[in-house]
Amino acid sequence: MTGHDIGAERNEWTVGCRDLAGRRRDVTVFVSSDDKVVVVAPPGEAAVLGPLEVGRLRAALRDAVVATATQHHRTGTD
Repeated sequence: MTGHDIGAERNEWTVGCRDLAGRRRDVTVFVSSDDKVVVVAPPGEAAVLGPLEVGRLRAALRDAVVATATQHHRTGTD
């Protein structure tokens, strides 16, 4: 999993996975401009995750939620 800032307001995490044919793909998690957590799976594919990738996806989701909470705390919004 990689976590990196995209601009000043958007955080994005990428989790490796495979599709049903076994090809390497990515699931992406990011925080939208309206502070929603967005999960993007491979287009038109199923994301097959092993136990390690599930843990990484969980961590990415947690980090995205923390990023939105931090943003709300800085701006004083809910």
